[in-house]
Amino acid sequence: MAKTTPATLALGKSGVAFTLHTYDYDPDAGRVGLQAAESLGADPARVLKTLMAQVDGKPVCAVLASDQEVSMKKLAAVFGGKTAAMMKPADAERLTGYRVGGVSPFGQKRAVPTVVDEAALGHDRVFVNGGQRGLQAQLAPSDLIAATGAKLASIT
Repeated sequence: MAKTTPATLALGKSGVAFTLHTYDYDPDAGRVGLQAAESLGADPARVLKTLMAQVDGKPVCAVLASDQEVSMKKLAAVFGGKTAAMMKPADAERLTGYRVGGVSPFGQKRAVPTVVDEAALGHDRVFVNGGQRGLQAQLAPSDLIAATGAKLASIT
C-alpha cells in the first residue's frame, strides 16, 4: 500500500506531527469507520470519519466520530444554511479526488468548508483517513483543525 497520498502530502506541508497506520479495509463492511476502529484496536470515538455533504447545495466536509451520526440540522446551521444532505458518492469522489472509504479532509482536489465535531477535542490523538482505503493518519485533534482550517461545533 502506498503511504504517499495527496492527504499525507498536505499533512506534511502543514507541519503538523502525524503517524500513519494501515489496516485491512473491508469493502463489505456496513460501517467503514467502525471496521477501521476494530481493525486498529482503537476506540470508535477516536477514529473519525469524513463525510461529504451539501448545505443549501454547496459542498461541505464534516469530520466526526465513527460511532456517531451527523445531524443535518446542526450541520446546516454551522454553515449558515437551511438544509443539508449527504453528497452522492460519485459526486464526493469527483470533488475530493478520493474513493469513498478513503476520503480524507486533507488534500482534497477542491478545498471546501470543513467542520470537526467538538467531541474530537476530548481525545489527545485521533485517527483520520489518510487518503486511501486502509490508511489512517493519527494526530492531535487541534492539529486536525489547524491543518484543515475547520470550524469546531457540535454536529451530532
